[in-house]
Amino acid sequence: MIDIKNVTFGYVPSHKVLKDFSLQFQDGGVYGLLGKNGTGKSTLLYLITGLLRPQEGSVEVDGMESSKRNADMLSELFIVPEEYDLPAVSLNSYVKAIKPFYPRFSDELLEKCLQEFEMPMDVNLGNLSMGQKKKVYICVALAANTRYLLLDEPTNGLDILSKSLFRKVVVAGMSDEKTVIISTHQVHDVERLLDHVVIVDQNCVLLDQRLEETEDSPIDIEKLFIETLTQG
Repeated sequence: MIDIKNVTFGYVPSHKVLKDFSLQFQDGGVYGLLGKNGTGKSTLLYLITGLLRPQEGSVEVDGMESSKRNADMLSELFIVPEEYDLPAVSLNSYVKAIKPFYPRFSDELLEKCLQEFEMPMDVNLGNLSMGQKKKVYICVALAANTRYLLLDEPTNGLDILSKSLFRKVVVAGMSDEKTVIISTHQVHDVERLLDHVVIVDQNCVLLDQRLEETEDSPIDIEKLFIETLTQG
């Protein structure tokens, strides 16, 4: 479980992105983390991984304080940020370098995901376009087989077909033990994946709801988002 308790954080002293903010992510399923620009969605993901430290409050992952970046905790976390650089090395070399940090890394799952995206295993990461890098990095993230996978705007830079394939590879990489948190504005790209939706605004959790839908009554996440913000 990820437990965010009374967290305050700001990049500058005069403005707090989060103030006395609390939220829990229970184990299992795919969470959609939604909110307007500037509401701290990306900041939350960085706090969970320990890349940022709360100025007040605490963030715990399975009882371990994220800011301490314990090796056991980090081996169960993988984040795909919205923007990143990959080294100009072969994918094989990159995988060889990171595999020791992820005990359940699956070469089989990596190969399967790459095949879905029609990406070869012997690519050089320095020669890829932004969309290609995102596809490869998402495949690596799923293959790491961590309990917690954090995705920040994962469909940005993907074409229409790749967005469809993205949903397919995420489903293929899921298990009952895995928790995926997707922070996005592209609701339609991920709504079929979501088991749970969290909507945040102005340091508040406006909605924290498990989605129960049937084929006869699908849930319109965009409509739910707009209604929640309006009522909030």
